[in-house]
Amino acid sequence: MAPFKAFRIRNEDGVHRAGIEEMRIDELSASEVLVKVAYSSVNYKDALAGSGKGKILRQYPLNGGIDLAGYVAASTDPKFKEGDQVLCTGCGLSEVRDGGYAEYARLESKWTIPLPAGLTLRESMALGTAGFTAALALFQMVRNGQVPSMGPIVVTGATGGVGSLAVDILTRAGFEAHAITGKVEQFDYLIGLGAKQCIARTGLYWGQRPLESAHWAGAIDNVGGDLLAGLTRVIKPYGSIAICGNAAGIELATTVMPFIIRGLSILGVASAGTARDIRDRIWAHLAGEWKPAQLDAIAHSEIELADLPGVFDKMLSGGSLGRSIVRIG
Repeated sequence: MAPFKAFRIRNEDGVHRAGIEEMRIDELSASEVLVKVAYSSVNYKDALAGSGKGKILRQYPLNGGIDLAGYVAASTDPKFKEGDQVLCTGCGLSEVRDGGYAEYARLESKWTIPLPAGLTLRESMALGTAGFTAALALFQMVRNGQVPSMGPIVVTGATGGVGSLAVDILTRAGFEAHAITGKVEQFDYLIGLGAKQCIARTGLYWGQRPLESAHWAGAIDNVGGDLLAGLTRVIKPYGSIAICGNAAGIELATTVMPFIIRGLSILGVASAGTARDIRDRIWAHLAGEWKPAQLDAIAHSEIELADLPGVFDKMLSGGSLGRSIVRIG
C-alpha cells in the first residue's frame, strides 16, 4: 500500500514538533482493525497535544486526534469486515496509540464501535469526544436521580464543544438548559441551541456563605476552579454537578455543607476510559432520542489536516465556537 498522510507529533530531546508527514501502514500502532479514516474532530485535548502545551501523549511519536470515524479496510477480528462503518473516541488514541489525524489508523477491536443507525460518519465526528462527554454527563446525572421536574440544569463554558452539545442534548432529553459563558456576543447562538437563560460569567456573584440561594437543579461544568466552587453553593437539594473540565484550575475551594445539608452530588465524567457497555449505551442515546437538533449549527466548521495548527491556537486562546470537524478521507 502506498504511503499516506498523517499529522504526527514528536518530542525529540524535549523539543516539540508536529506536522504532516508520510508514513506506512506497518508504522501504525499494531491492532486488529485497520480503518480508512473519513473524519476526525478537534477537542481541547487535541489542541494541547498538537501544540505541545499539554502533556497528553505518553509516548512519541504518535499521530494526533483522539477521535476518528471511517471504513474498515481490513480486520483480523471476524466481528468486523471490509467496508463496515465504525468510530472510536478516546481509548488511548493520541495518548498511547496513533490517533485519527491520518488517512489510516489501527484500532483495538474491543474499542471499535459500529456506526449506530441514525448517525452518519460525519455526524459521529460532529459529536466526537465532546458529544460523548456531554451525553455521559447527562447519563451519570440521570442515573443519580436527576429528572426534568427538579428544575433547570446550568451548563458552564457553554459555547465550547462540550458546552454547546450539552445545551442541545439537555433540551432534547426534556430538561430546561441554562448557559453560563464569557462570550456575551454568543447569547443568540446559545438560545438557538435551546438555552432558556444565558448568564454572563463576568456578572456572576455567588456570595460568600457556604450555602447561598439555590438557583439550579444541577449543572454540567466544563470550567472548574472558582466557578465550580460557586456552583456547589447554589444547587438545589439532591441535585448533581457533572464535572468534565478544568480550564479555570484543578483546585476546589468549598465546604462540606452543600453535601451534608442539601445532598449535593459531584459526578466525575471520565470519557476517555468509559467501559464498553456504557459506551454502547451512550452512542445509542446520541443516535436516538438525545441526538442534537442543532448539530449542523454546532459543527459549523470543517477543516483539513493542514489547518490544524491554526485551529489549535484559536481554541487555546478561547476563540473557538462549537465544533470543528476534520475531513480526512
